[in-house]
Amino acid sequence: MMPPSLMPGKPWPLGATYDGYGVNFAVFSANATRIDLCLFDEAGRRETARLQLPEYTDEIWHGYLPEAEPGLLYGFRAFGPYEPLRGHRFNPHKLLIDPYARELSNDIRWTDALFGYRVHSPRADLSFDRRDSASAMPKCRVVEGRRRMADVSPDIAPEDMIVVEAHVRGLSMKRSGVPEIQRGTFRAMSDPRFIEYLVRLGVTTLELLPVQSFVTDRFLIERGVTNYWGYNTLSFFAPQLSYVGRGRADDFSAAVRKLHRAGIEVIMDVVYNHTCEGNELGPVFCYRGLDNASYYRLVPGNERHYINDTGCGNTLNLSHPRVLQMVLDSLRYWVTEFGIDGFRFDLAVILARENYGYDQRSGFLDAIMQDPVLSTRKLIAEPWDPGPGGYQTGNFPPGFMEWNDKFRDTTRRFWRGDAKMQGDMAARLAGSGDLFDKSGRRPWASVNFVTAHDGFTLMDLVSYAQRHNEANMEDGRDGAQENYSSDWGTEGPTDDTGIVATRDRIRRSIMATMLLSHGTPMLLAGDEFGQTQNGNNNVYCQDNDISWLDWSLLKTPRGRAMYDFTTRLTSLRKTHPSLRTSRYMHGRHKLRPDLPDIAWFNVSGEPMSVDDWNSDDLRVVGVRRAAGKGEELDITCLFLNPGSNDVSCVLPGPDGEWVLLISSAEENSDEVQVTKSPGGRSVVLVAAHSVALFRLNLAGTDTSTRNA
Repeated sequence: MMPPSLMPGKPWPLGATYDGYGVNFAVFSANATRIDLCLFDEAGRRETARLQLPEYTDEIWHGYLPEAEPGLLYGFRAFGPYEPLRGHRFNPHKLLIDPYARELSNDIRWTDALFGYRVHSPRADLSFDRRDSASAMPKCRVVEGRRRMADVSPDIAPEDMIVVEAHVRGLSMKRSGVPEIQRGTFRAMSDPRFIEYLVRLGVTTLELLPVQSFVTDRFLIERGVTNYWGYNTLSFFAPQLSYVGRGRADDFSAAVRKLHRAGIEVIMDVVYNHTCEGNELGPVFCYRGLDNASYYRLVPGNERHYINDTGCGNTLNLSHPRVLQMVLDSLRYWVTEFGIDGFRFDLAVILARENYGYDQRSGFLDAIMQDPVLSTRKLIAEPWDPGPGGYQTGNFPPGFMEWNDKFRDTTRRFWRGDAKMQGDMAARLAGSGDLFDKSGRRPWASVNFVTAHDGFTLMDLVSYAQRHNEANMEDGRDGAQENYSSDWGTEGPTDDTGIVATRDRIRRSIMATMLLSHGTPMLLAGDEFGQTQNGNNNVYCQDNDISWLDWSLLKTPRGRAMYDFTTRLTSLRKTHPSLRTSRYMHGRHKLRPDLPDIAWFNVSGEPMSVDDWNSDDLRVVGVRRAAGKGEELDITCLFLNPGSNDVSCVLPGPDGEWVLLISSAEENSDEVQVTKSPGGRSVVLVAAHSVALFRLNLAGTDTSTRNA
């Protein structure tokens, strides 16, 4: 049989594109001297043809293969200089995946042949390896353009969002009723019972840890662990194979559609700051072999080495227009092909760092905000990285939301009982205007979280004073050393009923603080029923019972009580406009002559004084918030008592009847009573380590039918 031959084709679109008659291949490389297209049999084991791409236009190599069809497996080999000192690492013995590959055939199989240099050579990466890597590499699969079925995004208003962060695999590995073959996959994520669970919980938005194809580093495999979280991207277009299971990528789009139908958005956590190829001693999978000097930021004058602002060995070079194009094309692909509602950008400062440092008007930020598709999505930045000037919380441009670590740390320290936290806690309750109230940004720009995938769960936050990461086999050196946590008397699990009661109360108080604060609340999946990681605050490599959600906890009295309490909080947030305002409250706007939109009170029901804000003894914070107008006026008052003693608190004016909505003091908060003082003022006993929320029925107005 005669080998197939390539026609010139076109330099666009990038990737492999099927047009009904054949496949056009186009790949960027500014410094290659030649690129070959390699075709493989259906099993991906045998190379059946090697064809030189015949054309080179505007730094794009391209060719067209007539009669080729979807399902064809392929890869590239790139020729050019192997001059590491100048930043070039071309090695045609290494098979490369297409940066725009939509599907991959299999996972990496680790071998020394995957490296462009001789691994054990004394010259290290300056040496050159001639072993062929094809047998260890995944192959790219040509796919037919997906025909998206009818789907309408819920388009949740930002101020109405309640986010839950979750891991695709961890969600279902221990969920009864899910067929074993579907556990850990996209298909399990679309299970009607799980979707109904999210609806009952009251969340509006599911934020998924990385689902783009990623690699488990060799050193992790040798240690007997794995890359569970997925922050080690191989392909920015292909979904992770283990989440696809025995299905196809369409399972993901089907899951998104079903979640949309239930009114739930889907946000992807994406990693465009680095790739899985590591530093100069890393393997050759794609970008390094195609054009190392273009795809990565290299040390000026010493291009053998990589700028490592990520702490992961390399930094993707978004200053290069083709690399920036790849990132934007990838984001747009997940929106248009899968219906994704938004993105959380891992280490987002790197994406906006130019050669001179972080720039709020960087090429990436300008491009994404001008894009007619991406600018309409929910955009969430992780506003820090390990690089120079890497802490930028509050400094992303309008249109972005940001993870608010100050909310996390302040809330943890406040409920741990740290001194003089009242003022900072007040700022967080009011939406962190000190950070975000500029350029027309709204309170929802602050993503308020206390726990996330990286760190303790809520149960562990009140059960451990120290991290316990022995299972990671890093001698306990990994994970954050300071967690602002407390074990409340005993490290780890205990049968002491007093300690258990204190821990449960503080868990409820922390959950209430997050869901009753202005801003966008984000829960960690499982916190609502008591998920524990046994004190491990860095489960990045634990694909097992340590990290998988233990749904059986939901059937225990403690687990069910916490779940019910959380659902009451989400319902209250949705019912009361004063708890989820779309505009910052400063106390300057008055809804009535005696009613500013927000006011702060001490235990006597009087405005907070300087001494109250700085008291070491009495650390109670009271806040009254009001929203709406006329008969739709919604007035609530929240008291937070982080101390170890119950405190009698006077509820402030205006005149009316204060009614308890919820208290974290006990599982049955109806036991908390509002009484009248001899002077006619409403008084309540706010228990130690607790939150109490009230609504006001204005004098002469019955709002009981309007307010939950």
